[in-house]
Formats: sequence, C-alpha cells, structure tokens
Amino acid sequence: MSLSLIRRALSTIRRHQVRSLLMGGQACVLYGAAEFSRDIDLAIVADPDNLINLRAAFDELGASVIAVPPLDATYLNRGHAAHVAFGDRAAGRMRIDVMSRMRGVEPFKELWPRRTTLLLDGVGDVDLLALPDLVAAKKTQRDKDWPMVRRLVEANYLMFRIEATPQRIDFWLRELRTPSLLVEASGRFPTEASALVTQRALLSAALARNEAAVAVGLAAEEAAERAADQAYWAPLKRELETLRQERRA
Repeated sequence: MSLSLIRRALSTIRRHQVRSLLMGGQACVLYGAAEFSRDIDLAIVADPDNLINLRAAFDELGASVIAVPPLDATYLNRGHAAHVAFGDRAAGRMRIDVMSRMRGVEPFKELWPRRTTLLLDGVGDVDLLALPDLVAAKKTQRDKDWPMVRRLVEANYLMFRIEATPQRIDFWLRELRTPSLLVEASGRFPTEASALVTQRALLSAALARNEAAVAVGLAAEEAAERAADQAYWAPLKRELETLRQERRA
C-alpha cells in the first residue's frame, strides 16, 4: 500500500478537524509492533458535527461506502463499523474502517484525553489510541490480532523496562503475553504483581517462575476474550445480514 495514500487520508481527515483516533494496524506500526498495514482504522465520536466533518473529508478524498451499514451515527453507536474506500487503479485503493463503540474499550470521551499524539512526516500531528486502549481493542476473535497484542506489549516493555513507572508496571503486569517476559516482570516487581493476582490469576504462576503454567493461563485468557467477542458480534452480524438482504431486495 502506497505511503502517499496513507498520508493523504490522514492529512485530509486532520485538515477537516475530525475528532478521531488512529487504531488498528497503522497505530500498531507507529507503536513499533508492526511493519505494514493495508487499511486505516479510526475511532471517532459519532456526534452530528463530527460526522459532517468526516463526510467532508471523505468527499474530498473521493471515498465512498463499500458495504453495509451506512456511515450513520445510529449504527456506529450500536457498535457497527462503517467501511469506505478511496483511490484508483493507478494509485491503488485504500480502505478506511470507522468505529465509535468497541467491546471492552471505554467510550470516546474517555479515550480522547489519554490519547497519544505523534508528529508524522507529511501529515502533522496524528492522534492515536493510547497503547492500553489499543491493546483492549485488539482482543477480538480474529487470529491475526493476538500476535499483535503480544508484540504491542512486548515492544513497550523491552523499550521502557529500565524506565519503569507505576503506570507502565501496572500495564505490563496486566497485559504481557510473553511467558518469559511476564515471569521476568513479576520477578522485578513482585509487590505489584502480588497485588494484582486477584485480578489476573496467572500472575501467581509468574511469581513462581512457572512459565508452562503461565502459558496455560494465557491460552485461557485468550479463549475467554474470543468467546466474549463472538457473543458481542452475534447480534450485530444478524443486523448486517438483514441490511444486506434489504439491499439485495
């Protein structure tokens, strides 16, 4: 995917003053956990003014909705994603997925104050989901998301473990998914790990330096999150199928 398309999309959205937070693969790239992503994923506040700005940005890009549901606050606020695409055969095509509500993630009004802002060459300031919020958003039923969750937290730990803060320690102990690193972090911060055992049971195995038991606990955590995500999406998928049938009719 052409970097120019990414920059064009992000700079246009920024110029139209859309209150949005970059998430998904592009955010993972900027956090150092991925090398490439084909699409742009945005969390937005789905109020009337912001949607007007977003539609104006999409009009400038020549972007159009490519699937159900429509780009509408009613659907966004129920948890659906709107899918648009822009570009052409010569420059390539890029998809932009827009969401307002996500399972396991705080409402936008909570996400916005703790966002991460980075200066991106050719774009300017880009607002991202804070790392803990991005990790929460990635806990889905999709196979591709779980390696990314692991890499996101692992990269943060390896980058900042010599600059530990209470907030980072709490994040690592709650979210690390690499058994050896979780054992290491629990050994470095045993008081904090012990205090969190009631919220993350596998930390008791990490404190005991039992990597095999930690791995079993991580698998159980992932299975529970996948099941919760499937349950969350089941009624939304039924709504989408109804919309597809209505469109075909």
